[in-house]
Amino acid sequence: MYDEQEQPSDHGPLAGFTVGVTAARRADELGALLERRGAAVLHAPALRIVPLADDSELLAATKDLIGQAPDIAVATTAIGFRGWVEAADGWGLGEDLLARLRGVRILARGPKVKGAIRAAGLTEEWSPASESLAEVLDRLLEEGVDGLRIAVQLHGEPLPGFVEALRDAGAEVVGVPVYRWLPPEDLGPVDRLIDAAVARTLDAVTFTSAPAAASLLSRAEERGLLDGLLAALGHDVLSACVGPVTALPLQSRGIDTVQPERFRLGPLVQVLCRELPARARAFPVAGHRVEIRGHAVLVDGALKPVPPAGMSLLRALSRRPGWVVSRAELLRVLPGAGRDEHAVETAMARLRSALGTPKLIQTVVKRGYRLALDPSAESKYADG
Repeated sequence: MYDEQEQPSDHGPLAGFTVGVTAARRADELGALLERRGAAVLHAPALRIVPLADDSELLAATKDLIGQAPDIAVATTAIGFRGWVEAADGWGLGEDLLARLRGVRILARGPKVKGAIRAAGLTEEWSPASESLAEVLDRLLEEGVDGLRIAVQLHGEPLPGFVEALRDAGAEVVGVPVYRWLPPEDLGPVDRLIDAAVARTLDAVTFTSAPAAASLLSRAEERGLLDGLLAALGHDVLSACVGPVTALPLQSRGIDTVQPERFRLGPLVQVLCRELPARARAFPVAGHRVEIRGHAVLVDGALKPVPPAGMSLLRALSRRPGWVVSRAELLRVLPGAGRDEHAVETAMARLRSALGTPKLIQTVVKRGYRLALDPSAESKYADG
């Protein structure tokens, strides 16, 4: 019989869910973490990183800082700081830059940035335990920056509100643009991810940078699908961000996001392992526990992959568990079925076969089909 306790299983907590990965860097690492926990992964880098080793803006900023040392330097990313030093070396300015920075108060956003600073032979003055730029900003403003010259290694795009807040407080800010985010050369994967989100065949999308989130929204807007994407992210497709800065482009559009306390890939995956199963619907049906996930069903904890047409039928039945759903209504949710109600019978037979327990779904003669909800649960769902 159905047991309210979670059944033991040999599958991962993300089994049956499909997760989109928009990262440009470390996408393989994030994808592997998700797949090891059972998720199907849709890779769609939403941007690409373009180094600026020969960029005039970076060269000009470097010469400016060598000519007039800053009072404070803020390093935001390890890859960016290393790229800056490497670019300066390429121009023959590496030693001059490091000599200048040795006499400067250096603030590092997190431990990876600290490692890059120390590898260059420098020492940071302070780094927040939270790895949050917001905490770096709070410290600077609390100490007072009026009249100070501050170098800020930019984060691929201007840091939202960070530079403006320093300038409003009286600081002279010199931006150091080490690399830029640009749209990917191949937009196909991004378009497929957007289509999957709009069609609700995606359960979650992960974001590890604000530019990736902004790029995805921009591409959806170019294709005339922004409203559809926002609707999906607002209700059915979970937006999981590695940190609060990453979430800003989404939150500015009214999208709620989830994020870990520690801004790392591992904790990001742990958030998904907690949130996605909690969003799945579970029912006591014909003496079994049936949990409906994105592209699969758990029957008493056993994973049952289900074809897309079958999932469409099952979701329609689960919206009114225990109630009869007509063939005509089920036909409307079948993709590409046309007007032939025999398509419902064919898809239903395949669904029952995939579930491995045909009695989970009852045929009600001349009326349609219903989930065989256990009598003890009927009152819970009596109001639909």
